[in-house]
Amino acid sequence: MNAPIFAAAGDDNTFHGPSINEFFPEIVAFEGTPFAINRIMLIRFLAVAAILVLFWLGTRRMKIVPGRGQSIIEMGLDFVRVNIAEDLLGKKDGKRFLPIITTIFFMVLFMNITGVIPFLNIAGTSVIGVPLVLALVAYIAFIYAGVKKHPGAFFKNALFPPGVPWPLYIIVTPIELVSTFVLRPITLTLRLLMNMVVGHLLLVLFFGATWFFFFNADGIFKAFGVGTLAFGFVFTLFELLVAALQAYVFALLTTVYIQLALADEH
Repeated sequence: MNAPIFAAAGDDNTFHGPSINEFFPEIVAFEGTPFAINRIMLIRFLAVAAILVLFWLGTRRMKIVPGRGQSIIEMGLDFVRVNIAEDLLGKKDGKRFLPIITTIFFMVLFMNITGVIPFLNIAGTSVIGVPLVLALVAYIAFIYAGVKKHPGAFFKNALFPPGVPWPLYIIVTPIELVSTFVLRPITLTLRLLMNMVVGHLLLVLFFGATWFFFFNADGIFKAFGVGTLAFGFVFTLFELLVAALQAYVFALLTTVYIQLALADEH
């Protein structure tokens, strides 16, 4: 977005709602080069920098009795390790795939949270690039896990499940092909992307309407600004919940796909 979210009220004192153009901001650096950076790319860089700095600050002086910063970092890491990786994959396989699962969780979380941070106001995951890359990482991870665990049998058993009468493979195999190798990365991408897009548009709508009612509306209509401001505040809290939930769901589904690829029936 090229301007603060309050710019939904135009110069002609009429209300202009948010549009899809919010997600295609102007270039802010290196325009005309292959390294051109727009506002959303800049926000993504800031999110990655925040992850690196916070983890560095929380782990640079590790102690047996952790301080506040170390405790917060350890709580986050333990949540992913225990409640996602080890719960689904067990300790051995959970440890193997923990770096990928942890990276996905915190990357999605931090890039989602930028959508409610003042002066950033848009999620780094609200344009398809990052969700698609992370979905491809998850896709490669579960295929690697399956091929590594069941070389020569993973694709065969995924497309031709054991125990199915052979005439039914005419129906079952195309369904398995689409659901396992096509829909998984697509649904991972779209689930995250659409949640962030809708969340951003609603926040812009609420706060843009608040600005309009307070500063452009006449008479009693100014009172509507109180309602839109309240809705905006409540929805901001809801967006924080959605940001964390989407990070959890993305990491969880990635782990589930890896678990299915490692299953003995393959």
